[in-house]
Amino acid sequence: MSATHIQVSGVNKVFKTDSREVVALKDIHLDIPQGQFVCLLGPSGCGKSTLLNAIAGFSLPSSGTITADGRLVTGPGPERGMVFQEYALFPWMTVEKNIAFGLEIKGMDQAAIGAKVDQLLAMLSLSDFRHRFPKDLSGGMRQRVAIARVLALDSPIMLMDEPFGALDALTRRNLQDELLRIWAELKKTIIFVTHSIEEAIYLADRIVVMTYRPGTVKRDMMVDLPRLRDPAAAEFNALKRELGQLVMEEQQRHHNDEMRMAAVD
Repeated sequence: MSATHIQVSGVNKVFKTDSREVVALKDIHLDIPQGQFVCLLGPSGCGKSTLLNAIAGFSLPSSGTITADGRLVTGPGPERGMVFQEYALFPWMTVEKNIAFGLEIKGMDQAAIGAKVDQLLAMLSLSDFRHRFPKDLSGGMRQRVAIARVLALDSPIMLMDEPFGALDALTRRNLQDELLRIWAELKKTIIFVTHSIEEAIYLADRIVVMTYRPGTVKRDMMVDLPRLRDPAAAEFNALKRELGQLVMEEQQRHHNDEMRMAAVD
């Protein structure tokens, strides 16, 4: 690990409606070194995606600051690539055209685009599917294309919002292994949102557990398990139990809050 790549300093996020204010994030502080793989973990409603969107620059904090490579985040930027759960592919473009799109927008030479696309097709086992359209691909293959499209832009930071959440267990594990291989090879800084405790332990150098609304950092821990990690190992399951307790406390708080609101109504 090297110098701080992403710094989140005293970030708060408040959503205002006609009737009330909802505090989504409260006093978040995170320093993320270059090359670290960080998972944001917690139940629905804890602000994981809100924080990721703030780092991406899609939704700015109500107060506090976020910097990437020492520069203040005031909107989306090319150094921060985003992978969504919904794939976000252009349905009228083939696989290779989807991957090439951002490079064409940048005005890259066509020969260089072709070489880059070929490299990424091979890296993500997509070469045989280059002329297919998204509708002809499985969910796992679509997500490979989405990852390749972000990698094409050479963003040093990858932001991933539950990218494998809609996939079956086998496809999910295959893509987790592919992502770890790519991360080890390309040395990206990754911030990965998940509600799966096992996924967080399998992937991350570091797990940030967030509280139910308002979202704050409940626990920030390093994962000191050797890779590749075995979900059946005793150490893996001991950490899974510890994290499960932390997440269930917040899930119960969420449930109690809903019950109180229902009683008021």
